[in-house]
Amino acid sequence: MLNEFKQFIARGNVMDMAVGIIMGAAFTAIVTSLVDDLVNPIISLFVGGIDFSGMKIALGEGEDAAAFNYGNFINAIIKFVIIAWVVFLLVKGVNRLSESVKEEEEQKPEEPKGPTQEELLMEIRDTLKAQST
Repeated sequence: MLNEFKQFIARGNVMDMAVGIIMGAAFTAIVTSLVDDLVNPIISLFVGGIDFSGMKIALGEGEDAAAFNYGNFINAIIKFVIIAWVVFLLVKGVNRLSESVKEEEEQKPEEPKGPTQEELLMEIRDTLKAQST
């Protein structure tokens, strides 16, 4: 069982996935800071100084009452849109790169093809016929 686990971990795909997850977590922290510290203040300028993170509807009395934090939901939507846009740009870039590689491969001149096996056999037959007569 331990050997199987070692083989599983040693596979390239697992390590690539782990790196992707770690980079994704770091990217999420960057996007969170971008939204909370840069985007929301700019948006609040246009909507009269409203801070989305503080928007909520209290569902009871007092400080410890449950609250419906719709401002945090608005922040989450903004973060999602930013992450979706970045992923879109990444996928678009990778697709463009793969298309250019395919175009380069297609533009390479094809090597001249030699005669087929049948053509060689017919040539040998014809040569043998010419020598025998």
